Amino acid sequence: MKTDWTHLEKSRIRQGKYASATGDRFGAFQLLGLRIMASSGDPQVPWEHVSVSRQDRAPTWAEMDRVKRLFWDDSETVMQLHVPRNSHVNLHPHCLHLWRPIDTEIPLPPIIAV
Repeated sequence: MKTDWTHLEKSRIRQGKYASATGDRFGAFQLLGLRIMASSGDPQVPWEHVSVSRQDRAPTWAEMDRVKRLFWDDSETVMQLHVPRNSHVNLHPHCLHLWRPIDTEIPLPPIIAV
């Protein structure tokens, strides 16, 4: 995950339930018509995570790609997970997630299979 979130600070939510302060490595952001909640992870939960939602529909592939580039470098791999149904947590009907484990490379299929 990018260490510098300066480019996101003007979009950070600073009041209310989702408030965070300048420089925090977690927080909620409102930009591009999206509500974005991000965390750079910690020793208790060693995963970088970004949730992306819209009020009216699920985010598109292009929107998710744009968010990926806001929080991660082009050289980093992140993933969307389809967990077992009994592990679903649905707090918003139009929310998608991006994940990246800390200090672990995500295995990729051979390029011929992509």
